[in-house]
Amino acid sequence: MELRQLKYFIKVAETLNFSAAAKELFVTQSAIAQQIMRLEQELEQPLFERSSRQVLLTEAGRLLLPLAIKTVNNSQECKQQLIDLKDMKTGELNIGVTYSFSSVVSETMLDFFKMYPGIKINVMYTHMSRLIDELLKHNLDIALAFRPSDTNPSIDSQILFNSHLAAIVNEYHPLADKKSVTLSELSRYNLALPSRGLQARNAFEDIVAGKDYSFHIKVEINNIHMLFRLIRNTQFATVLSESTVVNEQGVKAVKIDEPGNVMVGCIHTLKDAYLKESAKEFIRMLRHSAALLHNAI
Repeated sequence: MELRQLKYFIKVAETLNFSAAAKELFVTQSAIAQQIMRLEQELEQPLFERSSRQVLLTEAGRLLLPLAIKTVNNSQECKQQLIDLKDMKTGELNIGVTYSFSSVVSETMLDFFKMYPGIKINVMYTHMSRLIDELLKHNLDIALAFRPSDTNPSIDSQILFNSHLAAIVNEYHPLADKKSVTLSELSRYNLALPSRGLQARNAFEDIVAGKDYSFHIKVEINNIHMLFRLIRNTQFATVLSESTVVNEQGVKAVKIDEPGNVMVGCIHTLKDAYLKESAKEFIRMLRHSAALLHNAI
């Protein structure tokens, strides 16, 4: 049984399509089929049910899949620990970031590039639930996001900073000079909100739940950069974490004055899993970054 065979098996099990698996692995379909056949011969039982219409896992295939994933992950961790012995002169760091953390993490990324030019950084910007899924699949080393309301027992969340939900407006907006704003005041203005499912929107829905306010929601956007552009050029207000505006020009964050309005920024990693030295160093640099030390977030 070879690691290559297990990797091929896992990809076919994920796609249930030999052709699609071959494309994703950049090998020929015949090469995958041949290796799977050899694996089945060694195990003396079929792993897939094949027909002209579909490919399905057999009972043996379903049993092998989690074991194969664990074996491949363990081999990758073994390799990574050896790479780390080279004083971070090579390797990759895979970071997941929610849209609200873009400004906070950008400074640390630039500093990290300067200190460790040999390490390639892969960054995934997406929503919290996708980041957790990618962590569980070992596709990410760390994820930066606010603490979710539902905790996952397989995820370790270290507190990075405390922030608050705020009304984000341009510097000429009537709210721009205020230190805080009530929900009642906010209900007087047109809003452009992050789409449902994003963490800031979830936090906003939580604090307004059960309260008798009617908000004028004119736009919903799932892209933070488009949202900022809209706020800079209109009199709309949006609702995001205060931390989102770090290093952003032309916008102001006005804290929403509401009990329980706290958003906890966290570094999420897999529990009991090996953490790369590069990930540890990135976390250390992030904790000491100016974005966290010198900004009120």
